[in-house]
Amino acid sequence: MKNNFTKWVNEKVVPPVLKFVNFKAIRALKDGILYTLPLLMIGSLFTLIANFPVKAVTDFLTQNGWMDPLNQINGATFSIVAIVAVLGVSYQYAKNEGVEPFACAVIALSSFLALMASTAPTPNGKTIVPNVIPKTWTSGQGMIAAIIIGLLVGWSYSWMIKKHWTIKMPDTVPSGVSNSFAALIPAAVILSVTFLVYAFFHFVWNTTFIEGIYKLIQTPLQGATDSIWGVMLYCFIATFFWWFGVHGGTIVTSIFYPILLANLTANQKILDAGRALTIANGAHVFTDQFTAILINMTGTGCTIGLAIYMFFFAKSQQTKQLGKLAIIPSIFNINEPIIYGTPIVMNPFLFIPFILTPLVIGLLDYWLMSIGVLPLFSGVQVPWTTPAIISGFILGGWRLALAQVVNICISIAIYFPFIRKIDMINLANEQKAAKAK
Repeated sequence: MKNNFTKWVNEKVVPPVLKFVNFKAIRALKDGILYTLPLLMIGSLFTLIANFPVKAVTDFLTQNGWMDPLNQINGATFSIVAIVAVLGVSYQYAKNEGVEPFACAVIALSSFLALMASTAPTPNGKTIVPNVIPKTWTSGQGMIAAIIIGLLVGWSYSWMIKKHWTIKMPDTVPSGVSNSFAALIPAAVILSVTFLVYAFFHFVWNTTFIEGIYKLIQTPLQGATDSIWGVMLYCFIATFFWWFGVHGGTIVTSIFYPILLANLTANQKILDAGRALTIANGAHVFTDQFTAILINMTGTGCTIGLAIYMFFFAKSQQTKQLGKLAIIPSIFNINEPIIYGTPIVMNPFLFIPFILTPLVIGLLDYWLMSIGVLPLFSGVQVPWTTPAIISGFILGGWRLALAQVVNICISIAIYFPFIRKIDMINLANEQKAAKAK
């Protein structure tokens, strides 16, 4: 029965999943969007200093004029993630296609800037300032448009290069010059299309492509994902595919990360405007930090309950030894030893707790944040290897640290009867083997 099930999974489930993961657009999106990560991590440090939870520190920084330099770094990191996204996605698409990627990224950036407004109102709204790049649309609000432009430019540029829509230079010409001339015709075609798109949105709808995408696509997506249904879908996809041996994190990152990143930057923008970070002010609950330090705390499936049982309570030598190997990585949110060593993959005993644990934690914490018991996340982030409780305290003070303690208890309670059953089976097999020997 088990062999038939395994065969069915390998033949019917795994191939389409792998096909989706290796789809050109998904690969470019997954790899390209990661270029924003260094900026967000470093920007988080300066944002944390500017919003330090000790009033005496923030008063000192304000009185001595340090807030402006700190906010400059915030503006050069969080406020340009859409620019980095359009560069990264188009670059990775062209690179994966085997064509020169930098020229493609430059053309994508030019198209992105051409498709947004080049004016911005002053704070009082009475004066329009010309010839500017408004950071409103280079931050999280322009993320989905940046991804769409990056993918379309990456695809079209690669297609034209492969079809030899290029100006061929002699072999003696330096490669840098040759690549520049090779990009001339694709650049002319792409920017001409960009011109027509801008004109269409300008004359027909009196808006820009970037703003149109934000209103028609990004805003509904953010609203749909920032809900209990979004949390449930995220938890199910990540654990369901991991149980089949497919990296569930890769799939949910491809689908959710741009939206979660947009939610994160939107929350930070509320704080930057001097307003309270509340749902009434438009803040989002479901952000990248929500997945990192709550749903995926100690790894996908929140498997710390398994590690604690195996390390402290296991009876069989096999389970106890795995616990010794897995406990330290689990503390630092690395649970591959547990996923493959227990194993969780294709193990019918652990299917239910593996899917149920992050689901219960996600729904509980989402509800507590929605009613104001737990604080919402700002733009501050911590490295993904930061241990639980420490990460919660940094991002949300004692309340979020306490929530992580509760989440650990939930993980232990859900996993305990299932891993105990496996442990007893392993113990019986060891005793049987010892008698036979």
